Amino acid sequence: MSAAQIQPLEAPAGGVYRDELVEVRAQVGPTPRLELHTVRTAHFDLTAVGHRAVVVHRVPPERIDDDLSGLLADELFQPGWLRGGEVFEHLFTGIVLSSHADPVVAWESFYRRTLERVSETIDGPATGAHGTVADYAPVYARVEELLAEGTVLELGSCFGFLALRLAQAGREVTASDISPGTIDLLAAVAPRLGVRLSTRVDDAARVHAPDSSVDNVLAIHLLEHLDAGHGARVLDEALRIARRRVVVAVPLEDEADATWGHVRTISLTDLDAWGRSTGRPYRVDDHHGGWLVVDVEEPVAARATGASRVLRKPPTLPEDPA
Repeated sequence: MSAAQIQPLEAPAGGVYRDELVEVRAQVGPTPRLELHTVRTAHFDLTAVGHRAVVVHRVPPERIDDDLSGLLADELFQPGWLRGGEVFEHLFTGIVLSSHADPVVAWESFYRRTLERVSETIDGPATGAHGTVADYAPVYARVEELLAEGTVLELGSCFGFLALRLAQAGREVTASDISPGTIDLLAAVAPRLGVRLSTRVDDAARVHAPDSSVDNVLAIHLLEHLDAGHGARVLDEALRIARRRVVVAVPLEDEADATWGHVRTISLTDLDAWGRSTGRPYRVDDHHGGWLVVDVEEPVAARATGASRVLRKPPTLPEDPA
């Protein structure tokens, strides 16, 4: 959890979002003359006041969806002007909140646009798709294909786009995350989107849920944010809670991307080792990242054949030193 806490439902004073790490406001009027010690990109002017990053942005409200992550990464973080997952999260929040005087309205618009973009990208080609929407849409679609029947618990749900999509499709879904602010945000926005789902604040390694109480447990792009010991405990919890299936997805990176808060790399070989260690039928493959699916309730076909695993695509990358 961030040391400098984000308050996503707190209205910015005078349209300016300010906390310990950042100050953010939307540009009003023509772009001003470039001042000394200011970094200017297509969408951002960046300066520093003490230890605080001060950003004036030119992202119109109608373009504020989850592709904002891509803009920040491309223009400010990957060139090295800014560093750190905390600063990234605070800037992201500040830009969304600066798009409307009412924070709930700002986030509702952000969620609606993002979910619409995800659907467009899954269901057909999206013109000019880039950034996280294009990256995550096929991941969400794959999860929907892999689920067993029944209820769903998503660990480390973050904004909860996947949980919302599954709930919209008629699933009974619980979204959980360690960040109270993120969960409060999802709980506030979901009813405005006409979606019913449960939310809870939990460390994914210590979930307050009985054994075998949920049909499907998801850890989608979560483990790369956790060190090896923490990640192992999350997998143990997922297996404990799941009644039918555990689905894990990770990015396949040569180096952990700190821009997104990744602290380690995870390979297909790692996923295969984890699956094998469960003693249950499992499969590992590569589809827009690495996947591990563990069948907690062993299928009849697997019992009959004695099959213990299916590796659809052998690992082709060298094992990561994580």
